[in-house]
Amino acid sequence: MRYRLTFVAGLALGYVLGTRAGRERYEQLKKSAREFAQNPAVRNTAESAAQQSRQFAGKAYHVVSERVGDRVPDSVAERVRHLRERNTNGAGAHDDWGTSNT
Repeated sequence: MRYRLTFVAGLALGYVLGTRAGRERYEQLKKSAREFAQNPAVRNTAESAAQQSRQFAGKAYHVVSERVGDRVPDSVAERVRHLRERNTNGAGAHDDWGTSNT
């Protein structure tokens, strides 16, 4: 309950401050966020983090599959198989978040 109340209070405060700042400030923040996201250093960091997470997920997959074995439901196994095939077949140069698979 405390977290819900904190969330609602933060939402109300954000709304009040946002309406006072106006559309111009919103556009300024939006432009700054876009420039930040397009910064080559930020993009490289995001791509390397994505690559490391894919490697970690692959290692975790092997560990889990060794321990779980055939106890995984067929629907889950099929979904994992589909996701792995999509990533290894290179279904485009980017993943769902727009980062490259390199």
